[in-house]
Amino acid sequence: MKLIIQIPCYNEAETIPVTLCLIPRSIEGFDQVEILVIDDGSQDLTAEAARMAGADYVVSLSHHAGLAAAFSAGLDASLRLGADVIVNTDADNQYEAQDIPLLLDPILEGRAELVVGDRGVATLQAFSPLKRKLQRMGSHVVSQAAGLNVPDATSGFRAMTREVALRTIVLSDYSYTLETLIQAGNHKVEVVSVPIRTNPPRRPSRLMRGIVDYLRNSSITIIRAYAMYRPLRVFFAIGLALILLGTGIGIRFLILRYWLGQGSGNIQSLILSALLLMVGFQTLLIGLVSDLIAFNRKILEEILYRTRKGTLEELGMDPKSDLYEEPDQHLGKY
Repeated sequence: MKLIIQIPCYNEAETIPVTLCLIPRSIEGFDQVEILVIDDGSQDLTAEAARMAGADYVVSLSHHAGLAAAFSAGLDASLRLGADVIVNTDADNQYEAQDIPLLLDPILEGRAELVVGDRGVATLQAFSPLKRKLQRMGSHVVSQAAGLNVPDATSGFRAMTREVALRTIVLSDYSYTLETLIQAGNHKVEVVSVPIRTNPPRRPSRLMRGIVDYLRNSSITIIRAYAMYRPLRVFFAIGLALILLGTGIGIRFLILRYWLGQGSGNIQSLILSALLLMVGFQTLLIGLVSDLIAFNRKILEEILYRTRKGTLEELGMDPKSDLYEEPDQHLGKY
C-alpha cells in the first residue's frame, strides 16, 4: 500500500525543513511512504526549501488561494499519485510527526475510514481558557451537525482512505476541517478520533486573526454545510418556529378581543401574527425546494466521484505521470 503525507504550506521556508526531517519515511503496513508539499502561492522560497528538504513532490499553486484550496489540491494530487491512504499535517510542525502511525492504525485495522487527531483541546496549554472553551463548544456543535463524536473538530492532523478522498469536496474558502466532517457524517463515513501530541507553537496562527474572526468564519462554515446537507431539517425548524410564534400572537389577539373585550387597541398583533404565519409557511416551502435541490446535489456528487475514479483508472495511478513535470500547475480540479 502507498501512503502519501500531504502538507499545505504558505510562506513556510523556515519551518518546512524541520517539519519534513521529522516525518517518518518508513511506516509498518505501507510499502511506500511519500511526502507531497502544496505551496499555496508562497512569496518566499517555500517550494525550493521543500525540495531541498526531501519532499517527493511539490505542487505550486499559481496564487495564494487559502488553506481549503491547498488541502483540496493536495487530495487531488495525492489521488493522481496513486495514494491508498492520505495523511494531512501542518507545515509549522504543530503536530507530533511520530504520531502519524497512531492515525493510521484504525485504518489498517479496518475500524475507520477517516481518523482525526485529538489534541485534547480541553486541556491544551497552548490555548487560552477562552479558546479552549470555544474549541470544545465548536467541536460539540460540529459533532451534532455531523452525527459524529469528534472532540477536536478543528484538528488538521488527519488520515483518510482513497475512497473518502474521492468523495471529499471542499467548497469553503476558509478551512476544510469543519465542512469535511459534516460531509463525512452525511456520507456515513466511519470516523475515529485518536489522542495525539502537539509541539509548542512556533508562530501565531495565520488562519485565525482573532477570536471574533474565528467565530464568524466557523459559524458561517457550519451553518452553510449543515443547511447544504440537511436543508429540510433547517428550514422546517425555522418555519415551524415562525408559525408557532405567529399562532401564539394570534391566539393572544383573539383572547384579548373576544374574551376580555380589549382587542380594539391590539390590531398590530393581528398584523404581526399574519406576517409570521405567511413567512413561516414560505420557509417550509423553501425547505421542500431545498431538499429537492439536495437530491440533485447528491447525484452530482456521485457523478463527480465516478469521474474522479474513472480518471484515476485511465491514468493507471502512475506516479511518473507528466502532470508533475510542471510544478506550477494547479491540480485542484480534474
